[in-house]
This record gives sequence, C-alpha cells and structure tokens, in this order.
Amino acid sequence: MATQTITMEPLSARIPSDLYLWLAQLQVEGATTNSDKLRVLLGQLKRQHDGAFDYVAAHGWARELTHRLRESLVRIEGAEGRHSEVLATLLEQITTLMALVISHAPANADEAAKLEDAVVRRAALLGESLLRQAAGKARAFDPGVVKRHLGTSIELASNLNPNPGA
Repeated sequence: MATQTITMEPLSARIPSDLYLWLAQLQVEGATTNSDKLRVLLGQLKRQHDGAFDYVAAHGWARELTHRLRESLVRIEGAEGRHSEVLATLLEQITTLMALVISHAPANADEAAKLEDAVVRRAALLGESLLRQAAGKARAFDPGVVKRHLGTSIELASNLNPNPGA
C-alpha cells in the first residue's frame, strides 16, 4: 500500500480584526495556534463540502456539528449521574436525517421517492421513540417534556383508528 505524501503550502490572508480575535479565542480540538486552527477548520469545511455527495461523510459531518452538545451531555451524565434517553434518541435520529438530506440531490422522481421513503422512515422511527417515552415517565432530564409536547400528536394518532380491533 503506497503512502500519500502531503505537502504544506503557505497561505497568507488579511482578515477583519473581529474574525482574528474570534479565531484566536476559538477552542479547536487538536489545534493551538491560529495556523493549526485554520488547517482544522478548512479540513472540516472540505469534509462538509465532500459530505454533500456522500451519506457516510455527511453523517460524520453531522456528528461533528453536534460534538459539543454530545460532549456536554456526557459531562452532565458523569457529574450528575443523569441521562436523557430522549435527547440521545433525538440526536441520533436528527443526525441521520441531516445526513440523508445533505447527501441527496435526486435527479428524478424515482430517486426523490426513495429519499422520501428514507426520510419518512427515519421520522417515523423518531415519532415511535417519542411515543414510547410518552407511554410512561420519559427517561429525560425533564420527565414531563414528551407528554407536554406530544399531547396533540397522541390525540391525532388515537383518532386515526377510532375502532381498534374492528
């Protein structure tokens, strides 16, 4: 297997002072200098652009975008011993939905129908997960959050089949 040699190229740019100060204060994992930060951020931007054409890359990029939130939730769980199954499920489904939408550009109605099927399937899984949480005391930071927001949805769902078993 051949290894690819990456050469570094110099880049010079003038940027407004507010962006410079923002970059200097920005915490970027694996980067300490402004030069390191630019390399990391440009790499993320490249993955974002590349992800627009590939589901797996788009999924990875969506996970990167939610990294700060995920890390914060892990810290809360470690410090307080509390976990939200509701937030974990929402994050996973939203990440997948984002990846599906970002990575697809249907060329015809058949491709659009396939994308529609995949998005609706994921949205339905999300809805089912929330309904499961509403069936009892939700495993969430706020155990009443799901019932509070799904009341109308539960009512609509129960009206879809007014005669169960008939």
